[in-house]
Amino acid sequence: MNQKEIAELRRRFRPDKSNITHIHGCLVNEQKEIVSKFCQPISMMREEEAEKFLAVLKRTLSGTPGKNVIDISFATSQVVDSEEHRLLMALRTSSLEDEEAVNTLYEKAAASLSIEGKYLILLAHDRYDVRYRPTDGASMEDASEEVFSYILCSVCPIKETKPALGYSAAENEFHTCTSNWLVGAPETGFLFPAFDDRQTNLYGAAYYTRSSAESHQAFADAIFHQELPMPADEQKETFETVLAESLESECSYEVIQGVHEKIAEMVEEYKARKEEEPLTLSKQEVCSILGSCGVSDAHAEVFAEKYDEEFGEETALPPQNLINPRQFEVRTPEVTIRVNPERTDLVETRVIDGVKYILIRADSGVEVNGVSIHIS
Repeated sequence: MNQKEIAELRRRFRPDKSNITHIHGCLVNEQKEIVSKFCQPISMMREEEAEKFLAVLKRTLSGTPGKNVIDISFATSQVVDSEEHRLLMALRTSSLEDEEAVNTLYEKAAASLSIEGKYLILLAHDRYDVRYRPTDGASMEDASEEVFSYILCSVCPIKETKPALGYSAAENEFHTCTSNWLVGAPETGFLFPAFDDRQTNLYGAAYYTRSSAESHQAFADAIFHQELPMPADEQKETFETVLAESLESECSYEVIQGVHEKIAEMVEEYKARKEEEPLTLSKQEVCSILGSCGVSDAHAEVFAEKYDEEFGEETALPPQNLINPRQFEVRTPEVTIRVNPERTDLVETRVIDGVKYILIRADSGVEVNGVSIHIS
């Protein structure tokens, strides 16, 4: 699913747009025990409560595709005959009215999730009458392509607030407010089936993880029986390690600066083209970038070998998982320097009298602890 398709579904999570009739859920305690279950009709809620429920569900479709929203692709054998796909289909076709299927999902999730403290599992079913959209992008309200029937699952931590001093307007006095349990933003969740090319794709799903460092692989395995891609933070760390180990003496400031700039340029050009499919970089494209930055063929070949070992020969990586286009950092054990990515030319490395230095050109506007100083 691309960003535009995700955004199209996100716009539905309002009481006047959604066809969600009930919110199903269960509360799981610290011992992974399901302590309560509920099914609340949206029509019986106050408008403010309905909006808050839908806002929580909506956040399960937030973040960056490839980083927070990950495509799941089922094998044909799974779709034809597998326990995990049968369960998801039972949930969808019954509009979550199959109590046995709902309870099975709760049990699988509770047994596999490792979330500190209590958490809430929310389930909702929606039917979206997908409007026909001509090639010019306009929407025709009376023309429908299909009905996209899907389920959305959100796993939300529940945090206890601390007792605090509060004001009572009725008594015009301050009193201690007792602690409460508040539902936090989703940690993980999923949408099934996928909404690809604005159509139902029973061979796919969208998996959500809030943290770029933790993908909750055990949960994905329990629900989809699928191996998730390496978490975004781990991809970045692994890419940096592969660069350093394969380039060796050629891993200079200028090379890393060049790699960062060229990948950042590709990201900006991609945004300017307004393409719908997520941008990814293949091993061959990264090797081409290395060559343009002055890396020798021998070291580029070593990089390609290590890339295959860590990521897989055919794996393409989202560029936002490799660099931060808005940040450029130079670090030593004692000093960290953050540089405007557009002015990395102000920094250079040099050896003076046998001592290694990082030099920063500072023509004006130099401050130390907020105080403007003169360099003489």
